[in-house]
Amino acid sequence: MTRQDAERAADALVAQALARLYDLDLAEEPGDLDLYRALARRTGGPIVELAVGSGRIAAELAADGHAVVGVDLDPAMLARARSRVAAAGDGAAARLRLVEGDLLAAAEVDEVRRAGPFRLAILALNSILLLGTAERQRAAVAVMGRLLGPGGLAVIDAWLPTPADLVAFDGRLSLEWLRTDPDTGRQVTKTVAAWFDSARRIVTLTTIFDEGAPGEPANRWARQDALRLVTADEIIAAATAAGLEIETVAGDHDLGELEVDGERVVMVARKPEG
Repeated sequence: MTRQDAERAADALVAQALARLYDLDLAEEPGDLDLYRALARRTGGPIVELAVGSGRIAAELAADGHAVVGVDLDPAMLARARSRVAAAGDGAAARLRLVEGDLLAAAEVDEVRRAGPFRLAILALNSILLLGTAERQRAAVAVMGRLLGPGGLAVIDAWLPTPADLVAFDGRLSLEWLRTDPDTGRQVTKTVAAWFDSARRIVTLTTIFDEGAPGEPANRWARQDALRLVTADEIIAAATAAGLEIETVAGDHDLGELEVDGERVVMVARKPEG
């Protein structure tokens, strides 16, 4: 094995571990699935989820009987999604098509285009923050607009940190949880540290997972993300520029009112008929 082969194998091992631990991180369901199920019942399929990740939402919608396309850059995440939908049964795997690639190019990918036009486009649970710049965030919303058919809905869900959150993003370490991974039986702790750059509205988030059995040395897995914070007004402006009509700008997954100091924005926008 060459040095490059060894490095690729090591990178793949890390990616597989982080994908598995991502699922453990979301083992406590964040409360958004009922929203997407309700919107899918309203619109019917086909459905496209950008940044589909490990298929937490897409696999459930496919199991409900909808045709779904999921797009993601991370092959390890997509492998988890395939395993998840295979376990869902009821023909779900045949209804979920997973495409590896940049979500910003999804409207130009033949495999995605042939499955559309879509009735519902989803960018869930802070995925828009991972795009890193305002330009890429606006581009993602424009892609959703291009993928939708007339009358189709776009849904974007983003975290709105409070001023108190931002003040605390000074690099201090914080233990978030201790859990047992059902895949391995090992105990895992999640520790995070964040820094906020107010000029660029970037939160640099370092996540550390320590995994092991009691009394044994732990394996450490770490990742760093740059999250570009987005406001409700920016999401609205991007959707309007994409030719979408705003239906709802809510503050939670139950589509409750967005408060001035709300910690989440959920936007539902519609592509006009004709």
